[in-house]
Amino acid sequence: MEEKRNLILSFESSCDETSVAVIENGCKILSNIVATQIKSHQRFGGVVPEVASRHHIEVITVCIKDALAEANVTYDDLDAVAVTYGPGLVGSLLIGVTAAKAVAFAHNLPLVPVNHMAGHIYAARYVSEIKFPALALLVSGGHTELVYMPKENEFKIIGETRDDAAGEAFDKVGRVLGIKYPAGKEIDELAHQGQDTFHFPRAMENEDNFDFSFSGLKSAFINVVHHADQVGEVLDKKDLAASFEASVVDVLAEKTLKALEKYPVKQFILAGGVAANKALRDRLDCELSKFENVEFIKAPLKLCGDNAAMIGAAGFVAYKHGERANLDLNANPSLEFEWIDE
Repeated sequence: MEEKRNLILSFESSCDETSVAVIENGCKILSNIVATQIKSHQRFGGVVPEVASRHHIEVITVCIKDALAEANVTYDDLDAVAVTYGPGLVGSLLIGVTAAKAVAFAHNLPLVPVNHMAGHIYAARYVSEIKFPALALLVSGGHTELVYMPKENEFKIIGETRDDAAGEAFDKVGRVLGIKYPAGKEIDELAHQGQDTFHFPRAMENEDNFDFSFSGLKSAFINVVHHADQVGEVLDKKDLAASFEASVVDVLAEKTLKALEKYPVKQFILAGGVAANKALRDRLDCELSKFENVEFIKAPLKLCGDNAAMIGAAGFVAYKHGERANLDLNANPSLEFEWIDE
């Protein structure tokens, strides 16, 4: 018997991307409209929350219209509305939440609340069906965490960054190197032309936990560059980038391996904006070959950044599990998964 066609209109506006998508059965993208604001924030070297909120307001209705048109569906065809309600910038989140609530109310559709990080994990659903138990490494501008999933729609944090997220460190280091925001892609390209000659610290690499810390690495990098400036020494940008990236990748890989040894899983998922980093992908490809029974799934490159398609995939699972929000749903900028019970 053919599966019923389930259509979800999904919204993502947690930071500086306004995105609306129409997703069929949680695994087929009918449309995924993304309005980026990168150029508006580049001159500031990072995202300005008030500017981001204003941009979301300007384009959200156009994104809805375009998403429905590209998917060739109407509001009457939809089964539900899914929306990111946290974590993220509160002003940005509120635009998406308000738009989603308006559509749900006007068209009498169920409203499904989605954790942004669950969205990143479920971006992998467009590559392969997720098998449980699973482990995910989420690496983005705002978050770095290891999440264990014992079964569908259940997420448990086993470790996270205690200070800067990996993506945040990339952007701050990029600023010191004179690279425009967002800096991740250019640092990755530079790093592949250089060598790890500076041997920056690998914070918490050998500690008996799954947490991360990148603020010390960022400080060490800045100190090296500032000292060179003071004494008139010219440092090789390629080697600086390679040394910084090697430190980040080493720590992420080592923590991941420890987690896989402690938590036997069927799949390992790499997702989030920094999951597009080539050095990280290559390193984990190599390391995961040691775990013969673990399938390595990477979120598609085009879905590593913030987008509504991933929210639609996670929203479909939440919808199946009966998760619903009332029209008093509010943004929760500090939303996070529960920690695992040891």
